[in-house]
Amino acid sequence: MISKNQQKLIRSLELKKNRRREGLFVAEGPKVVGDLLRAGYVSRAIFSTTERPDAQLVTDDELQRISFLQHPQQVLAVLEIPPHPTAVPCVTDSTLALALDGVQDPGNVGTIIRIADWFGIDTIYCSADTADVYNPKVVQATMGSLAHVHVYYTDLVQLLKQATCPVYGTLLDGRDLYQEELTPHGIIVMGNEGNGISPAVRALVSHRLLIPNYHASDSETAESLNVAIATAITCAEFRRRRGNN
Repeated sequence: MISKNQQKLIRSLELKKNRRREGLFVAEGPKVVGDLLRAGYVSRAIFSTTERPDAQLVTDDELQRISFLQHPQQVLAVLEIPPHPTAVPCVTDSTLALALDGVQDPGNVGTIIRIADWFGIDTIYCSADTADVYNPKVVQATMGSLAHVHVYYTDLVQLLKQATCPVYGTLLDGRDLYQEELTPHGIIVMGNEGNGISPAVRALVSHRLLIPNYHASDSETAESLNVAIATAITCAEFRRRRGNN
């Protein structure tokens, strides 16, 4: 049986301030929980509707009361947030990284982490106003990829000022992604859902890219792409070029 104190603690972890105070976050589902545990995340408690040696057995109704999902997925784990690194690693001239500038929708952030994992990008830099990586919705949307991607919150302006590699950004005044020369290394900046890349960060973008649309000139079209979809398209083109080199 889940105690009232346990239930209260778990539900409180929906809020960032409580996650930071307790140093804990919630992960749900066999795959997400399994990937994080295998990656070395430390569990404080695991609740499962099926018997497993590392979990407390609970009923479906009990899991429903502590889950953040509309349809709980058999297992929920309370995990420790790893210690913050004393220093954020610099962008190097030999890797490809992402930077999220004010991406605030948790689903988008989680999906972008999953996209980065798929395309072999293991580092993401985030501005302070980007959604918290340990938000339950972010964790769920990563589908376990949080275990494989390093996410750092930092001052993007200072980070990019120190970068010695190309800084790419998707902008409406950019040049066609499919026509521009792309290097196998650098940092790709993706901006806020409504406002795009902030002016201070935009000023540091050395290569402005545009994902072209292909609608007929006399017809209406979507004003923009979802930031996660735009990230996938951009990463795919970078990796395609690497494969063709």
